[in-house]
Amino acid sequence: MASGLSVVWTTLGVFNFAHGALMMIGAFLAWTLVEPVGLPLPVGILCGALGAAALGIVIERLLVRPYYGNRNMLLITVMTTLAAMIIMEKGAQMIWGARLKQLPRLIDGEISIASATISAHEAVMILLAPLVLAAIWAFTVRTNIGRSLRAVGQNQDSAALIGINVPFAFALAFGLSAALAGLTGALLGSIRFITPAMGADPLTKAMIVVIFGGLGSLGATAGAAYLIGLIEAILVLWLGLYWTPFVLFLIMIVVLVFRPNGIFGGNQ
Repeated sequence: MASGLSVVWTTLGVFNFAHGALMMIGAFLAWTLVEPVGLPLPVGILCGALGAAALGIVIERLLVRPYYGNRNMLLITVMTTLAAMIIMEKGAQMIWGARLKQLPRLIDGEISIASATISAHEAVMILLAPLVLAAIWAFTVRTNIGRSLRAVGQNQDSAALIGINVPFAFALAFGLSAALAGLTGALLGSIRFITPAMGADPLTKAMIVVIFGGLGSLGATAGAAYLIGLIEAILVLWLGLYWTPFVLFLIMIVVLVFRPNGIFGGNQ
């Protein structure tokens, strides 16, 4: 989730508040293909991610692209993506209903490590997360298309002058970001209930991670994600679930005050 937000911010300089709803759409699409249709779970997860990617490109084309160059683009895209979030959540409730749904797990059983016990599905997610991050890094560093995204993020005008298709780069960034959200939703759909509002809490945590690590850096986002996850686990153990979100937001505020570019970002 956080890496998807980071990709959009790095390339376009905007926050996509529909990111959590795209995660929910990915989960619902995967559930539809796996349960009613009967496709294998890995196929459903892949299709959920691709479906979310396609919807992300549509959002960029209809709700973000018309405002490129507008001096109030950041504020406008906040409103348009928030509107997209509401439309998708209400639309999902109309299509799939309000009844709780859940995907089967990739692997059944549990794994014990020291005194901790997790499900085998969660173990797969733990292994899959760094692989996905490594694949995104390789894409943005090793491929021409990925390097074009980084070039557009650094300077859009210069990128256009050397022949990079800037609108295509923007659409690609939104599609890649949405695919990551959809993949997240499809994987979490096996350990959480799938509901129209399931993306709200992960979106909030993803925003904290991106701000904590430093905007515009995928590596910083990855490091911050693991650090925030560890901090959250410790806070839940010491303070409980009720106070943990408050402390996480407090940490984010402190970071913004003393390190506006994030813990892993450079100094201003």
